[in-house]
Amino acid sequence: MTLTYARYLKIDELLRIQQARSDPPEHDEMLFIVIHQVYELWFKQLLHEFEKVKRDFSDNDLFGAIHTFKRTRTIMKTLVGQLDILETMTPMSFGSFRERLETASGFQSYQYRELEYLLGYKRADLIKYHDEGTVGHDVLLRRLNEPSVIDRFYDFLGQRGVEIPDELRARDVTLPAEPNKQVQRGILDLYRTNSEITILFESMTDFDEGLQEWRYRHIKTVERTIGHKKGTGGSPGVEFLKTSLFKPVFPDLWAIRHEF
Repeated sequence: MTLTYARYLKIDELLRIQQARSDPPEHDEMLFIVIHQVYELWFKQLLHEFEKVKRDFSDNDLFGAIHTFKRTRTIMKTLVGQLDILETMTPMSFGSFRERLETASGFQSYQYRELEYLLGYKRADLIKYHDEGTVGHDVLLRRLNEPSVIDRFYDFLGQRGVEIPDELRARDVTLPAEPNKQVQRGILDLYRTNSEITILFESMTDFDEGLQEWRYRHIKTVERTIGHKKGTGGSPGVEFLKTSLFKPVFPDLWAIRHEF
């Protein structure tokens, strides 16, 4: 059988999975489904890219890491842009099919939580929102117990002459990464002596800023749509989302900004 565009990308299967639950279908439910399915595809791509970043850091591949961070930042811009489309849906439009979502909630996106874990922003208590035996629970448990991007970043810095404190080398990888003064001094020295590594540090900061921008825009979209109601299925809603607002995943890169 000849390989065609449709067969290669499984277009027929892809187009069958946008299934509205409202009956008769509410017009904006299709937009809601498509936007969130596309988000999950972009999360999958980001996970794929950051696995490469971990390898780049371990292999001391500076330019490989720079290239990949540039791509992840561009993806984040796309994620923010999708919210402009979602915000064309009014609160009344969302309300017309919201009850059909029952207990389903974006809070249950295990890929987004997996991305946070992979980057180093680990909150073990959030695994409880995924039932034991489900794919989401198993994936998050694995990510919780493995080194994150920031752990591999320490490896990279060590290969570039930065003295990484013993407590970071032996740190509990199930905990979120915290800023460290000694690491910051090493990063500052590299900023001042190695212009190529400066490109990497700024690319990492670009991505981090993009992630924080997406969090802010996501919160405002949720607030604009449902205000301070509980999220679908009783999920925590806006107030919980605000707890991660302006929380950098590479805190050492932000902590030194006043030193230049």
